[in-house]
Amino acid sequence: MLRVVEEVRYNPTDETARLDLVLFINGLPIATIELKSEYTQTLQDAINQYRTDRNPTTSPLLQENRGALVHFALSQDEIAMTTKLAGKATSFLPFNRGANGGAGNPIINGKLATSYFWEEILDPNTWITILTKFIYTNHQKITDPLTGKTTSLSHIRFPRYHQWRAVTKLVQAARTEGAGHKYLVQHSAGSGKTDSIAWTAHRLSNLHTPDGERVFDSVIVIADRQVLDQQLQDAIDQLVTTAGTFQPITRGSGDSKSKQLVEALTTGVPIIGVTLQTFPFALAEMTKEGGQLAGKHFAIIADEAHSSQSGKATDSIKEMLNTEIDAGIEESDPEADQVALTKMAQRVVGEGHQVSFFAFTATPKAKTLEVFGRRADGTGPHQPFDLYPMKQAIEEGFILDVLKNYTTYQMAAKIAQKNEDSGADEEIDIRKGTKSLINFVELHPTNVASKVAVILEHFEGRVKQELGGKAKAMVVTSSRAAAVRYQRAFEKAIAEKGLPLKTLVAFSGELPDPDLEVLPGVDTPTVTEASMNPDLKGRNLAEVFNQDGQHILIVANKYQTGFDQPLLVAMYVDKELSGITAVQTLSRLNRRADGKENTYILDFVNDPEQIRAAFAEYYEDARIETESDLDLVAKQVDKLDAAVIYNRTDVEQFWEKWVAPGARQASFDSLISIPVQRFVTRWRAAQEGVDGSADRAALEVLLEFRSTLAQYVKSYAFFSQIFNFGDPYYEKLSAFADLLGRKLRRFTLDEVSPEVVNVDDIVLTHYRLEKLREEEDLKLSSSQAAGLQGMTEAGLASIQERERKARSELIEKINKYFHGLDLSDEHQVGFATTFVAEAAKDAGLKQSAMANTKVDFYHSKNVRSGLANKLWDYSSDTADLIDHVRKLPAEQFVEFMLDMGLYELLRGEKVEEMSH
Repeated sequence: MLRVVEEVRYNPTDETARLDLVLFINGLPIATIELKSEYTQTLQDAINQYRTDRNPTTSPLLQENRGALVHFALSQDEIAMTTKLAGKATSFLPFNRGANGGAGNPIINGKLATSYFWEEILDPNTWITILTKFIYTNHQKITDPLTGKTTSLSHIRFPRYHQWRAVTKLVQAARTEGAGHKYLVQHSAGSGKTDSIAWTAHRLSNLHTPDGERVFDSVIVIADRQVLDQQLQDAIDQLVTTAGTFQPITRGSGDSKSKQLVEALTTGVPIIGVTLQTFPFALAEMTKEGGQLAGKHFAIIADEAHSSQSGKATDSIKEMLNTEIDAGIEESDPEADQVALTKMAQRVVGEGHQVSFFAFTATPKAKTLEVFGRRADGTGPHQPFDLYPMKQAIEEGFILDVLKNYTTYQMAAKIAQKNEDSGADEEIDIRKGTKSLINFVELHPTNVASKVAVILEHFEGRVKQELGGKAKAMVVTSSRAAAVRYQRAFEKAIAEKGLPLKTLVAFSGELPDPDLEVLPGVDTPTVTEASMNPDLKGRNLAEVFNQDGQHILIVANKYQTGFDQPLLVAMYVDKELSGITAVQTLSRLNRRADGKENTYILDFVNDPEQIRAAFAEYYEDARIETESDLDLVAKQVDKLDAAVIYNRTDVEQFWEKWVAPGARQASFDSLISIPVQRFVTRWRAAQEGVDGSADRAALEVLLEFRSTLAQYVKSYAFFSQIFNFGDPYYEKLSAFADLLGRKLRRFTLDEVSPEVVNVDDIVLTHYRLEKLREEEDLKLSSSQAAGLQGMTEAGLASIQERERKARSELIEKINKYFHGLDLSDEHQVGFATTFVAEAAKDAGLKQSAMANTKVDFYHSKNVRSGLANKLWDYSSDTADLIDHVRKLPAEQFVEFMLDMGLYELLRGEKVEEMSH
């Protein structure tokens, strides 16, 4: 029985706490919904309600794995969802259809833009299908790219709209059309393809025609070994109830795999997982005339974006393709795997209507579209069966726009030269003291050493400090010989400059040492990836590069596709790129990480217009910054200052708090709130106007200010990779403008009653990265100061000893409450001292402390309630820690606070200072 109930109480102790809608099945809560009208409140208001007012610790209905499975925030324009409520750390995902190739929803005449939610998703048959064939609990071991800590996580997977749409369309088409057809799903990076493939495989494996006939005897999934062994296995095991439904063929030698495949296909294992290198064995068996599989039907699901080592499929595929189809496949081509899959599909699909091919790719080649695509009217251009475009993924925040800070070496040199040619007496302030980060020289095409010098200057001056000092870079070279020469040039330059940097080089096979000339008749010594990277010691190169202390990866036709490294911030290109190769290579930078807002590409050889055109095939709004100069930044600063929304004192005071060690949001929030309030006051006055009609001109001025904030942040990021600005004000203004612009982004002419946007997530990320940067600086300074003696005066030594003792005692106290939690002492101490300092400012707690003895304070219900509320409002970048503390019994948490000296702090009494 499906039921929709309005105004449902979710907090047993608060009669006014109600949810707009709750969806039930047979009395079990499945989903909660908060509804907002954009005329009075926004989607963000609904999200904020869930984050701040919907406390799962006090409501079984909101608890993960106990209450509702999914929570929707819904307005008439947009929808967002989450499967886990975690206070301010709650992460919402868009549940929108997409509009004009980007985020949001299209306008529908006579209907609300979100009407698809109740017309499609809440249709009873659809809703039950989602609950029974889509929702599962995903288990993953996640390694934080910033800290290196591995955490086992589990969370409920609910399909995003495009995932549900694609899987549903594929299933409906296959049921109607039967076997023997091709389908192309063009879903950008960040679309969640692994889940989409798992859902598709599961649905196709037990798909029947309207007449009850089985459509496919087996489904073969081609993907990366890790995907097959872990993510896909996990998903399918939960979606089915029959053992033996999924069998990955990823272990053993070639002959062993072949036998496993034949057995699996013959016995009709519903879902079989193979790598692209193993797949030709299966294909040959499926298409063998008169073989034991004759008359059976198969579905092949191929994830093209699976391989970081291009062309590995081609050897085995060539064995089964005749010479005519084989033509044009080159192992060294990063596009080779897609070419091979396309030619393979041409060979087998349609022959006897035995095999259907379902291809998932983010960047299909023209030939792939031609072979797999469909014409809407039979005559138009070939289109993918389903599309989730790059533009939508970027606008929804799942990947980054890697072209934002793309520049060629020639363009950067011209911009720098233009600044120098302006003259030292130039009156424009921005030019004073501004120096080029890069020593621009005339580069010879084969002069690797000069390019390495440029790269190191750029990396040290702009890139290395990103992500708390953990940013990494990739150098893309034109050949294996070039990669070897680059590696040696880097090692030499790093040693000469004494830089704390490490490099790795990646290429396939072996080659004659390019730096050695030998006498005729004498064999040239060879080099391999292993010999060039002696520190690997047999370990996987990608895993080693992921470690802390690894900085630059030099590649030659390797790791240019399918390589997922979120800490990659910069790329240096010394290889001609075009078409899909350009898109796939540069897109190695688009993976997100906490605090990763910018990427940098310095291109030594390519035409920027050709790069832009390549991206335009997949991202219609692709653009590259054209040649400009520092005047642009100066003009934007003048325009911002002239608006009188803020003054320079606001910026300076903000920056002082923003970079202060251990500072928290409250210390600078008011400094941002003041200019926000000035803007809001002027906006509302302009809306009301003099005679009741809006002052359009005044609104346009404010919109121009808001737009210029974002433009300045982008301009500063672009120019700061070329210049070291002499005046620190430009960097301070960039951070200030970024937060201010984010808070004001809802203020548009389309919004009737815009609200200030919450930026807590940005702030928390900033402080997390600052903490990491401080740790990195400390490590560096410690290593540099090896052997130096500290101050040895008796008085100082005594003070240091007392501090060490106090800290040891503090850690011992804290460990009593954090026993069994795998976190460093620094994280535990940091939480305890910071939270106590925050709680000590609470007026209600202070009143309770002044009015009660310590024993009565401990037993007070008001104290326990006040601390619980304080804890719920508290934001931490360490999810494990905050979850652990929130689960402590109330009396134990109060005891913890008393041990930390909270009672004395609230009463203003002297306590032993807690060491950081």
